[in-house]
Amino acid sequence: MGSSSSHPLAAYGWDDGWESEFAPHAEQGLLPGRVVRVDRGQCDVVTPTGVVRADTEFVVPRDPMKVVCTGDWAAVDPEGSDPRYVRTLLPRRTAFVRSTSSKRSEGQVLAANVDHAVVATSLALELDLGRLERFLALAWESGAQPLVVLTKADLVPDPETLGHLLDDVETAAPGVQVLAVSSATGDGLDVLGAVLSSGTSVLLGQSGAGKSTLANALLGEAAQQVYEVRDSDGKGRHTTTTRDLLRLPWGGVLIDTPGVRGVGLWDAGEGVAQAFSEIEALAEECRFHDCAHQAEPGCAVLAAIEDGTLPERRLDSYRKLLRENERLAARTDDRLRAELRRTFKQRQALGRHMMERKRGPMRKP
Repeated sequence: MGSSSSHPLAAYGWDDGWESEFAPHAEQGLLPGRVVRVDRGQCDVVTPTGVVRADTEFVVPRDPMKVVCTGDWAAVDPEGSDPRYVRTLLPRRTAFVRSTSSKRSEGQVLAANVDHAVVATSLALELDLGRLERFLALAWESGAQPLVVLTKADLVPDPETLGHLLDDVETAAPGVQVLAVSSATGDGLDVLGAVLSSGTSVLLGQSGAGKSTLANALLGEAAQQVYEVRDSDGKGRHTTTTRDLLRLPWGGVLIDTPGVRGVGLWDAGEGVAQAFSEIEALAEECRFHDCAHQAEPGCAVLAAIEDGTLPERRLDSYRKLLRENERLAARTDDRLRAELRRTFKQRQALGRHMMERKRGPMRKP
């Protein structure tokens, strides 16, 4: 079909790497395509000949992490096939994954083959830095580059107040670009558009964060239906219900997602480390390599809290996410579960020993 730059799917992210991955399927007469929407066992796939509706019956793995997802590259039946099927998926380069609410400890892929993970946070509500840190941990773990976008900046007209809010978010997002934008006034959209003009981006955030309004502003059209948001909790009466891949007018594609209530971690150890990179760097300077940053002598992390260079809230959030990720891993790993049980018993025994030392030796009557 010629070079990848002139390929009909180049605007959707097709490149030489995908061309090479797809070569065996091309020999079978299948068409390449990118999944732009999934619902009820079927999906819309953009192919060199246009958008087609395809059945996912042949791609129903036992592993829920491998189901067809928006952003996937697929091999689909050629024209003339009725019905048309997605025959297989190309290996994903990145995947944004969260844990499901089920007790079976399963992961759910929200978007595949993403380059930029845009975490939208509304300035119409009080900032929830803990939730933001969760999103960032998952974003780093996905392999995408995180970006924080503070929406509805027009509701904070005082520049000094806005500056303080930006400082708070930048402290909670080391190594991440933070932008304040307003879909109503257009402020900041040009900078955001330039960042997203290459590759694939996914919009993430709570319901009411202004994602669909932002998507429409970036697209320059009302592609996503938007409803009024309640003042009480910032949530819309109706919001995006599917994950749609949308082509941006100046380049790049955008995946808009439904508001995410639960952002449970899923095998996100490296993502947590990256989201709290300043704590990880400080830990390298601790006297003991296995320092728990509780009360150990020579703890660089506690010293940073003492001198005010590290907010105590950051350490609390770091510990919380580490514990959550460890518990989830233990639910699916028998060996780790046994190790955690042993550690818990050792801590109990140490606690009893310290209490006995504190009380002193018991006197005989």
